[in-house]
Amino acid sequence: MEGKQESIKVMERSQPYFLSIFSSACFAGFNIVSKVSLNKGMSRYVLVVYAHAIGMLTTAVLALLFERKNRPRITFRILTHIFILGLLGPVIAMTTFYAGMGFTSSAFASAMANLVPSMTLILAILFRMEKLNIFKSSSQLKIGGTLIAFAGATIMIIYKGTIVISLSSTHSTKPMASLEKDWVKGSLLLIVSNFSQAAYYILQVTTIKLYSAPISLTLLTCLMGAVQAAVMTTIFDRKASSWRLSWDIKLLAPIYCGVMVFGVTRYIQTLVIQKRGPVFVSAFRPVGTIIVAVMGLFILKEALHLGSILGAVLIFAGLYMVLWGKEKENANELIEKNLHDKGENVEP
Repeated sequence: MEGKQESIKVMERSQPYFLSIFSSACFAGFNIVSKVSLNKGMSRYVLVVYAHAIGMLTTAVLALLFERKNRPRITFRILTHIFILGLLGPVIAMTTFYAGMGFTSSAFASAMANLVPSMTLILAILFRMEKLNIFKSSSQLKIGGTLIAFAGATIMIIYKGTIVISLSSTHSTKPMASLEKDWVKGSLLLIVSNFSQAAYYILQVTTIKLYSAPISLTLLTCLMGAVQAAVMTTIFDRKASSWRLSWDIKLLAPIYCGVMVFGVTRYIQTLVIQKRGPVFVSAFRPVGTIIVAVMGLFILKEALHLGSILGAVLIFAGLYMVLWGKEKENANELIEKNLHDKGENVEP
């Protein structure tokens, strides 16, 4: 009996890790599918609208099955949070991500996304969701990891370097100055996307406490995002032909993004955030980066540059320093809590 209970506890402790790895794999597929559809001429604004509309339909079915009877009442405060979530995630984060990936590559965009944990940590500290004591080794690891990650991102932006790995015999004929300009422009757009994603995670923590129905929250966020993105599309892309779908990657991309990413994956992330916090969720992004780099080489024939590899290594190192510091902090808090509980038990 005790062995069975112990195995259940191990499974419960392992669940956030497996869910986070699964989410990273889904995001890897999202990068590749999105890049192919954009290369085929699909509007990035329309892709955001369709993907979130499909994500809304996906989560609506799940919410109807599992949360029909236990949804909290929506207040004006909750509605305001959902409006901002839709703005931060679908509108700003996704649109700038697609634009930045268009100027760079899917592997580069995925590697830059590993800045999200460091940005999330900084925002979490500013909003007092994370503790920071520079005299503790856990805080020193988190600070050091954040600085190393940003150093890696800087290298990726300012230094492209020679091609290290490429499976394509032909490369871009654009002038080098134009390529470098596009690379920097794409990098800056990806930084905006990452910061918006980090802010999304932070606000999600607060919102899920007010509205404790993760599937319904995902549904409402997708709905709000689809509406806001549709308004944005009418402003920036007025061509009626942009809305036309065909039986190819232009149809597969919004279905995959809507079901697997904006529907299932965001719901999974919400569950993990409830248990382990926003920094933990974003710490598994390197898994997706490795998958994207391999798939990008074989499917998209994207070259890996020296600057991207060096920068990604530093970002990975910084990321795991942050994760190590976070785990060390959690272990110390658990020890302190146990000691405190024992102290209370021995009091008369």
